[in-house]
Amino acid sequence: MKKVEINGVHYEVIRNDKDCLNVEELVEKITDYFDPYDYIFGDYSYEKVRLKGYYENGNKKAKDINNIKFLDQYIKDYCSFGAKTFLLKKIK
Repeated sequence: MKKVEINGVHYEVIRNDKDCLNVEELVEKITDYFDPYDYIFGDYSYEKVRLKGYYENGNKKAKDINNIKFLDQYIKDYCSFGAKTFLLKKIK
């Protein structure tokens, strides 16, 4: 698996559809807001990246809206059909 570093945090690249992951762009987008999350999911719609944080299944902070086990449902319901997506998992 490929690994990347963004703002001093190390991530494993779990998913990278059509090689869409642009680390240089994410340096400006990923802030300390994402620090508590175990995963960062991104999708590209209209040439802009949208980011969403997720927790591991079983994390006491995880709710249906941010539990990684519901990622596929989020993609189906909220992402453009055929959108390029990526998923990063924080390396602890």
